[in-house]
Amino acid sequence: MAPSLSTYLDPALAKAAPGGVLVVDFGAQYSQLIARRIRECRVFSALIPADASPEEVRALEPAGLVLSGGPASVYEEGAPALQSELLNLGIPVLGICYGMQSMAQALGGEVAHTGGGEFGRTDLRVTSREGLFRDLPAESCWMSHRDAVTAAPAGFTVTAQTDGAPVAAMEDPERRMYGVQFHPEVVHTPFGTDLLKAFLFDVCDAAPTWTAAHVIDEQVERIRAQVGDHKVICGLSGGVDSAVAALLVHKAVGDKLTCVFVDHGMMRHNEAEQVDQSFGGHFHVPLVSVHAKDRFLAKLAGVTDPEEKRKAIGAEFIRIFEEEAGKLGEAPYLVQGTLYSDVIESGGRDGAATIKSHHNVGGLPEDMAVELVEPLRQLFKDEVRAVGEELGLPERMVWRQPFPGPGLAIRIIGEVTDERLSILRQADFVLQEEIRRAGMYRDLWQSFAVLPAIRSVGVQGDSRTYAYPIVIRAVTSDDAMTADWARLPYELIEQISRRIIAEVPGVNRVVLDVTSKPPGTIEWE
Repeated sequence: MAPSLSTYLDPALAKAAPGGVLVVDFGAQYSQLIARRIRECRVFSALIPADASPEEVRALEPAGLVLSGGPASVYEEGAPALQSELLNLGIPVLGICYGMQSMAQALGGEVAHTGGGEFGRTDLRVTSREGLFRDLPAESCWMSHRDAVTAAPAGFTVTAQTDGAPVAAMEDPERRMYGVQFHPEVVHTPFGTDLLKAFLFDVCDAAPTWTAAHVIDEQVERIRAQVGDHKVICGLSGGVDSAVAALLVHKAVGDKLTCVFVDHGMMRHNEAEQVDQSFGGHFHVPLVSVHAKDRFLAKLAGVTDPEEKRKAIGAEFIRIFEEEAGKLGEAPYLVQGTLYSDVIESGGRDGAATIKSHHNVGGLPEDMAVELVEPLRQLFKDEVRAVGEELGLPERMVWRQPFPGPGLAIRIIGEVTDERLSILRQADFVLQEEIRRAGMYRDLWQSFAVLPAIRSVGVQGDSRTYAYPIVIRAVTSDDAMTADWARLPYELIEQISRRIIAEVPGVNRVVLDVTSKPPGTIEWE
């Protein structure tokens, strides 16, 4: 069954759609990157499914539509089809890659498999600078395609070409329709953001009103409409996502909110104490702390499969939140700091693969006695940080590196035990201390230690050891959807390794993970 429009666009964000630009999603894993780039231009954007009816789209009153890329060929059986009625709404349209091909096909142009395709950085020849390419230094772009438009539809002008794409860009300014075979949303197309801005502001006449203050106002209104006069509990982890979600809800409902911090025994060094100090002391938000390490370890005993771990942890969190809600009387709403990337990786879109079930999305039990409130569900991490700053969250919390809800459990590859948690916690503390001391904490998206539940032979103090390895994982990223392994200085790696082996009992080897995403994920599980 295809997802409904509300799967992509919640009611509060639908209110922001008038004047924004909607991305028609043809199933590319990173279609949401287009929406993110548009939002960076301070214009609201969100994904909608390819089968959203023209009536639904018209009712949202967008200033423009972008047709995303996709993995299929327009000639494949079962390939997502462009509804040609979308092109007759009088709304400006920009087709990207598959989106351009589907638009060309719908309007009578020709699309064909032209040979080997083009992948990666590609030389671009601009043949007309009357439209989107006006004043743009467009010399190279990022391609990823096998099919190409070989003849533009009637009324279109070919505005750019490459060796493998005779129609690398096309325009029909009278009908306000534009297409590019390359990907302006990726950083590898140097002029990509400028081209998107030309479409947003010159063609769509969109207004740059999508700001942190606007998000706060919209979400406060949404939260009040959803929960009414009921009490609300918030699952607080100490990370920036749940902290921002808590402050948004507190702004909306005040003392009807109670935050619940569950110490599942898998936090990092001194993390529980920091949560108590920040929310109990700094923000004066009612906070209940639940110490439940034994409960979680019992649920994880003998469990080694990553999906089973995440689901066991997610289910136990919900059971504890339900218990605490019962103690407060009637508190039927639970706040979570779910982000858009969590939904994407958990398979929240039709035709998209489940990369891993995030404990707060795919890991939730079906029989929940509480209704979820997720004010960040349609936001990217950088937007969450901007909202946090606007709400007065301390810089140290705003820029805290992401930490998964299941905690250290998914950084132990194998069964989770108290001993292994202690070893990993100590090793991670050393790593974080040295990263901060080197002044690199803000430069990295994430840096953490991983403990594979295997042992190797070593020699320490002239004696044979048989102990665990620790893996150093450090990555750079803009949005966690793609990431590159961080080139840490050798001297820093050496210092981290030396300290971990000297200070953490049970470890005799340190290794470095040099895998990007894709093909790996940032977390190991």
